[in-house]
Amino acid sequence: MTTKAIAATILLAAAVGCAHMASNAPAEPGNDQVKAVLEGSFKALGQAGLDRLDQDDVQRICSAASAGQGLSKEDAARIEKEQLATIKYPSDGYMGDWKNGEKIAQLGRGKQFSDNPHEPSGGNCYACHELTKEEISFGTIGPSLRNFGKNRGFTPEMQKYTYAKIYNSEAFAACSNMPRFGHMGILTEKQIKDVTALLMDPQSPVNK
Repeated sequence: MTTKAIAATILLAAAVGCAHMASNAPAEPGNDQVKAVLEGSFKALGQAGLDRLDQDDVQRICSAASAGQGLSKEDAARIEKEQLATIKYPSDGYMGDWKNGEKIAQLGRGKQFSDNPHEPSGGNCYACHELTKEEISFGTIGPSLRNFGKNRGFTPEMQKYTYAKIYNSEAFAACSNMPRFGHMGILTEKQIKDVTALLMDPQSPVNK
């Protein structure tokens, strides 16, 4: 057999082998399959029900984006516009008590199956953000919020933005990692006002 014939035989065998491997490759799971696996893996316990596996339109789009499908500019713009329309602003101002806001920022209790559903939830802000120089343990998933109001200005417009950002972060950054605290009922209107004060009150330790 000539050198060319041997090379052709090797290439043909490799092509057949690759085709065989491709034909035996497992198919990508569909949404129904993924949902079935999730529902089979989680059990309802206390206030943590299986309804938490149900995704709204925003969550479905963002899940697909994080899985590698990407987020189009059109989808991002639509999400932000629709989510901005969901924000319910208080009628008596955006600022509460920053001292209560600090307690909410520290508290991570509230939505786990073992928590009392009749007690208020916390924001657990330090899990993702640095807020004060006194705090020595904090997360870095989100940006540092030290001097938040001091750097941006203590204006009514910034108070409104801060309240809205906490209420529904998707209104300002589609597929944000930040929970939609107001939209999803994690924090009450009063609690969001208190956290807004923590970020925007000149006397708050955040701005010292």
